[in-house]
Amino acid sequence: MEQLSLFDDRDQTAPLASRLRPDTLEDYVGQKHLIGPGKLLRRLIEEDQISSMIFWGPPGVGKTTLARIIAERTKAQFVEFSAVTSGMKEIKEVMAQAEQNRRMGIRTLLFADEIHRFNKAQQDAFLPFVEKGSIILVGATTENPSFEINSALLSRCKVFILKPLSEGDLTELLEQALHSPKGLGNLQVAIEKIHLKAIARFANGDARTALNTLEMAVFNGRMDEDAVLCVDEEVLAQCMNRRSLLYDKNGEEHYNLISALHKSMRNSDPDAAVYWMQRMLDGGEDPLYIARRLVRFASEDVGMADSDALQITIAAYQACHFLGMPECDVHLAHAVVYLSMAPKSNALYLACEDCKKDIKELLAEPVPLQICNAPTNLMKELQYGKGYLYAHDTEEKITRMKCLPESLSDRRYYKPTEQGREQQVKERLEAILAWKREEVQE
Repeated sequence: MEQLSLFDDRDQTAPLASRLRPDTLEDYVGQKHLIGPGKLLRRLIEEDQISSMIFWGPPGVGKTTLARIIAERTKAQFVEFSAVTSGMKEIKEVMAQAEQNRRMGIRTLLFADEIHRFNKAQQDAFLPFVEKGSIILVGATTENPSFEINSALLSRCKVFILKPLSEGDLTELLEQALHSPKGLGNLQVAIEKIHLKAIARFANGDARTALNTLEMAVFNGRMDEDAVLCVDEEVLAQCMNRRSLLYDKNGEEHYNLISALHKSMRNSDPDAAVYWMQRMLDGGEDPLYIARRLVRFASEDVGMADSDALQITIAAYQACHFLGMPECDVHLAHAVVYLSMAPKSNALYLACEDCKKDIKELLAEPVPLQICNAPTNLMKELQYGKGYLYAHDTEEKITRMKCLPESLSDRRYYKPTEQGREQQVKERLEAILAWKREEVQE
């Protein structure tokens, strides 16, 4: 727990991102959809009508900065919490003080950073004090609040989504850093606009990454005879040796990217599918996880329209197992492009879902006696296997024997489409069903 001082000493030893943290909405960069003129959050801040809220967005987009600006503008006591360093004891102490303040007519604005890291008991401890107005809770999270914040607490908070900063926003921020006395304004720095744009592109929407990269580049620059720090492409290349893409193998972005891969393949878009696959690999995803999802896709979305798809994906999984990264990316690309271009049928998936629904909702019917085994005399006496017809004994290699329970005899779970090779399957199935119906008509 930490009481925030509104007069932080941001000396030149602090990181550039910390020194440049804006104090006013006018200096705040990005999030125009929230704090642009006339926007809801800006009006709430300017009119000091703040209620409990959650700021949801990726790292480095200004969640903590926005909370500090609110602290400057509100007439409430501001307390900052971090889930990393605060436990139940600290929470109870602050809640007790907040309740005392409320009775004295003083509001308490509690900023909970990384609120998704608080466990259920800790989140529950906030709830009664939010309900009766002892605290105004402002939480910041990089994770989807729907999954990470208790529903009772979430229902009492307004969720504001903060977006990654655009390349233009980041370029503007970098230019401010070069000229601001709080930033690098006391130094003579020579860096081209194109290089600032390169840093902004590299930062991928993260202001902290952009400023840290600029600071590293400047202090590793070459000083010329006029004491000017020159930042060239060679220095930048060393500071940006790997793009910092947002990816958490256990977080929401993991599911967003695998969803993007699935839907791109389903939409027969191989370019998008390969892109999302490579994004996952670049973020450190296990190639075997991707391969397993492709195996599922082969039957769920391609199915009998092209049964070779299942063989291709199994082969890709084995190739990834044998080779690993980085070589196996081309095998995954092979499978991804094949699945993207294959004819699509979800008939197998629908058959499974319809069947599971009947099994869940209807009685568990016994197996019809004609298709039961009869390995003992007692079972034969009980007519197990009576009436069984051996398909290979017939000219057609099929019989009119019923294999489903009587109550389900009219069910059709598998309904083939006319996509790819499944059209042949559909024609054969329709012929079989028509042949079986002939006996009834006769």
